[in-house]
Amino acid sequence: MNLTAMKDLMERLRQCGIQPTPQRLTVAEFVLGTNSHPTADEVFSQVLPSCPTLSRATVYNTLNLMVERGILKAQRIQDELVRFDAMTQAHHHFVDESTGQIYDIPWDVLQLQGHEELKDFEVTEYQVVLRGRLKP
Repeated sequence: MNLTAMKDLMERLRQCGIQPTPQRLTVAEFVLGTNSHPTADEVFSQVLPSCPTLSRATVYNTLNLMVERGILKAQRIQDELVRFDAMTQAHHHFVDESTGQIYDIPWDVLQLQGHEELKDFEVTEYQVVLRGRLKP
């Protein structure tokens, strides 16, 4: 990461009330730079080589803090594992059943009808998770 990008990342964390320690910067750089929807353990294994002082607890705490501050979303898309998504705008997901890869689907591609008729529920959010295989 170049110096300008690092300063921008530090400022983004500060604006959200997160002290940008070297460990938090390493976690944030990875998770905000990927669209793979990683689990906390996947983040830990990916960033550990570049930050050997990093603990698993720091990764979990940093990711949860980033969710709390609105930088990430925590999603249960697949295998009941919590996955972290840097795209915080409304969108849907497609899970490729042959590879396990998760793709972001733009919000306006799909239309959900009928949720307004759920009189006994106050719907605050929804998303669609599609499953299948990418066409060759």
